[in-house]
Amino acid sequence: MEVKIVTNEQELADAFEVRRTVFIHEQNVPEEEEIDQYESDSVHFVLYDDHQKAAGAGRFRILDGIGKVERICVRKENRKSGAGIALMNKIEEYAKSQSLSTLKLNAQTHALPFYSRLGYETVSEEFMDAGIPHKTMKKSI
Repeated sequence: MEVKIVTNEQELADAFEVRRTVFIHEQNVPEEEEIDQYESDSVHFVLYDDHQKAAGAGRFRILDGIGKVERICVRKENRKSGAGIALMNKIEEYAKSQSLSTLKLNAQTHALPFYSRLGYETVSEEFMDAGIPHKTMKKSI
């Protein structure tokens, strides 16, 4: 597995393709909510499996001095393989390179245990986003 910071159109297309597969097709998130106005303001990440197939994706923005981790997803067939951890580690490494000390994300409630294992703490009540229950989580890095 290799996680890359997106640097060209093909890598961006690969990241979007994974996001469409997971969020739009699997979770029924409307495309206009998934692909939004923040795409051009974000740093995008794509994870390739050992066969160079795009297997995961995520994006990152800086808001008010805090790193915001967004749109983290891994294809169904690549889950439980360490792909999500690899993706999060690369994003955290990037955040540290930007001299950030705090990260936050809005986690789907089913993913709370995953992010908790990575050191994130829940800081909000449950809320709905795109029809899916979420909670905000933060981590000091």
